[in-house]
Amino acid sequence: MFPLLLAVLSVTAAAATSSRPHPLDPLSPVEITAVRAAVLASPLVPARPLTFHYVGLDEPDKPNVLAYAYGGGTGTTRRRARRWASNLLPRRALVIARAGGQSHELRVDVANASSPSVLSHAVHRGAGFPILTLEEQFAAVALPPAYPPFADSVRRRGVDMGDVLCAVFPVGWFGADAGAGGGAPKRVAKMLCFVAGATANFYARPIEGVTMVVDLDRMAIVGYRDRVAYPVPKADGTDYRAGKTGPPLAGPQPAPGVVVQSEGRGFHIDGNIVRWAGWEFHVGFDMRAGTVISLASIHDADAGTRRRVLYRGFVSEVFVPYMDPVEEWYYRTFLDAGEYGLGLWAFPLQPGADCPANAAYLDGYYAGQDGKPVGGENRICVFERYAGDVAWRHTEAGFPEKLITEVRPDVTLVVRMVVSPGNYDYILDWEFKTSGSIKFVVSLTGLLEVKGTSYTHADEVTADAHGTLVSENTLAIYHDHYVTYHLDLDIDGINNSFVKNVITARRNTGNPVTGGADTPRRSYWTVRREVAETEADGQVDVDAGPADLLFVNPGKKTRLGNEVGYRLIPSGATAASVLADDDFPQRRASYTKKQVWVTPYSKPEKWAPGLYADQSTGDDGLEAWSRRNRGIRDEDIVLWYTLGLHHIPYQEDFPVMPTLSGGFELRPSNFFERNPILRMRSASTHGPSANCSCDAR
Repeated sequence: MFPLLLAVLSVTAAAATSSRPHPLDPLSPVEITAVRAAVLASPLVPARPLTFHYVGLDEPDKPNVLAYAYGGGTGTTRRRARRWASNLLPRRALVIARAGGQSHELRVDVANASSPSVLSHAVHRGAGFPILTLEEQFAAVALPPAYPPFADSVRRRGVDMGDVLCAVFPVGWFGADAGAGGGAPKRVAKMLCFVAGATANFYARPIEGVTMVVDLDRMAIVGYRDRVAYPVPKADGTDYRAGKTGPPLAGPQPAPGVVVQSEGRGFHIDGNIVRWAGWEFHVGFDMRAGTVISLASIHDADAGTRRRVLYRGFVSEVFVPYMDPVEEWYYRTFLDAGEYGLGLWAFPLQPGADCPANAAYLDGYYAGQDGKPVGGENRICVFERYAGDVAWRHTEAGFPEKLITEVRPDVTLVVRMVVSPGNYDYILDWEFKTSGSIKFVVSLTGLLEVKGTSYTHADEVTADAHGTLVSENTLAIYHDHYVTYHLDLDIDGINNSFVKNVITARRNTGNPVTGGADTPRRSYWTVRREVAETEADGQVDVDAGPADLLFVNPGKKTRLGNEVGYRLIPSGATAASVLADDDFPQRRASYTKKQVWVTPYSKPEKWAPGLYADQSTGDDGLEAWSRRNRGIRDEDIVLWYTLGLHHIPYQEDFPVMPTLSGGFELRPSNFFERNPILRMRSASTHGPSANCSCDAR
């Protein structure tokens, strides 16, 4: 019996059989309602109004979750132990709320949703503010039409106010004295406005040169500037909706297709637990991170046991800095997760379009600004992908008068969310493979953020325009996308090490032991193994030189004596930031200078730019934590991987951008004794001749 269960004698038999959620399940609507009631009833935060900016699961301590998930025993004994453990694990929520001009952190016990209680309360005293709520953004963008200076600016440009739409943009951080009026930083945002009119693509029609500042706590416009007027780009050719882009189905079209699974889906979903082809993992939802994958393990058929790979993983941040330094653009350096919330901007997936017909769907609920639960249907989809790829194959022509061909089709399981924080859409895929690999794919699409200009032809551009002319009076500004993942790897257990197998060139000077100096070969390469001792050793620029990056369990070895592990394989999109180290946006997202960081596990260290990202200063976050240079050898370690893209827009990206993808893979490396899918069965839909040994006649 595992340690967590030593206290079971104090638990009644009735409690042991009660129905409780998985320890990592996201908060349910009932629990969110209970959290709201507890916070509003607490005397610890008497100020009103009180607004909820983040409500999420405060997951139990990792050792206790591991005991619940992987504790000793089998069959009935283990199931009974898990029921006992479930009743002992706390069920808590982390709340970040605003009241009285302060950010409050509360932890709320919702183990019994009928009688929730506030366990702790603290006031955030450092830099930064919590996520912007959807409701306050909607309230802010309703202000400009009634603001006389803005009405004058719109009138001078010949624009109908009824066609105007506005959006809220975080102000970033540009030093202690950057805030208007000095003193303590105020919770403000910029507002920019656009013209819709005859198009749904209002981002393509900015009212360039006009900037408003709104105080979000007071909900009032506190700053206004109309600096310069450029023509508002025309609406023609900007709409992306079916029927608005020209004749339907113009040009050559691919034939329609459909996924058919004659035996039904190959995966099973039990609550939030997904099981497929040996994989088992938990799917969660968070209003900041979006999809959260936990407790991913795979069944090793040869060993006859289930083996751990990943404890918990999610997108920690999405950093998008634009490259125009003028007044209306310099601050556009978005931290989409920490400023907007990825889960807040995950909208219902469209069956048959966002996800194929064989997909299943999971919901994701979050707390609105008033603390009440907001429904989130179809936020995550799960489906098997049949893409015509090959899992493994070989054709052997070495036998006289015989041709042997063996092919196995590659089928993968995809967990997908689509996030649309403003103009861009991010398709975020977790792809589980029968080989034991996990692929992470980020696909960008949606609308470019453009600048109004007087240019109508590229020949007119004689200076740095900071972007590409994609239409008349329309510049698409250069920018970056950095998607940072937090991946708490537990390769066969929590004690892991980070290893760099560096490819090193050598001259062939002979081997004095074997006497191999007489061959004409002049060079070769070999591997120099470097085990990272501290966090400084765990920071890697993957483009600096050839190396395999491995996460190994030094306490577990294969039958042949190799350390079991997984290796990190970047697959494109490896850009790192080229901004100056002292530039303010770079200080806030300093972790984007390297694609790889490795830190020891610490429960509070989840968000790469820190817990409070809006107007953050870089003093709390991944780079700041890593300055402690803690030990990471044979420890419980976390991989932070940043997928990066420098985006130079082109005309094909306008008015809507075709999907552009990048990613990386975690691939078994001496984790199994041999190819784990050697005995993979052939897919019946491909027919025996395509997958089995064939003799040429």
